[in-house]
Amino acid sequence: MNAQTEVLLQAGPAGELEVALDRPTGEPRGAALIAHPHPLHGGTMSNKVVQTVARACVQQGWLAVRWNFRGVGRSGGVYDEGRGELDDLLAVVQAQAPSGPLCLAGFSFGAFVTTHAVARLAPERDVQRIVLVGTATSRFAAEPIAPDLHVRTLVIHGEHDDTVPLASVMDWARPQVLPVSVVPAGGHFFHGQLPLLKDLVCRFV
Repeated sequence: MNAQTEVLLQAGPAGELEVALDRPTGEPRGAALIAHPHPLHGGTMSNKVVQTVARACVQQGWLAVRWNFRGVGRSGGVYDEGRGELDDLLAVVQAQAPSGPLCLAGFSFGAFVTTHAVARLAPERDVQRIVLVGTATSRFAAEPIAPDLHVRTLVIHGEHDDTVPLASVMDWARPQVLPVSVVPAGGHFFHGQLPLLKDLVCRFV
């Protein structure tokens, strides 16, 4: 985490949630919430991909909000296969970004949870940007993105992702005609390609 990162505990549906805030210079244009990978496979809000997306958002003027899902770090509760984790995300939105524009982002399992958050929040909130990286479509039922939100959505996937095969994400995106940005030779964690990932997110948000 960055030296200026503010870490706090807030109330959550299954106990306290550990939250990290990174603020931009000047007044934020809105709040970017970035959800982390699978809690049972080492996923935390300190994941390098999550931090890369957060840095890109801060650089572009967003307040970056990361948190540990239930059962991770200092967050209370236990893993709930995405259902409780969606409740965690919504609780963080309510506490840290109760009004104003939103950028909803996630990596891997976090991207899967984010698709459900988009479906829940978009009808009532100003969701300006959606960033889905390495979306876990092979093991979880990611929610489709509403057609009117496609222009606000960036889906990034590594060509050689061996955790979530590119074909799986294409199978999810194809019926929606939702474009997917493929990083050539990229793996699930974008080793050696985080600067490129940051640049792609920066240009989009």
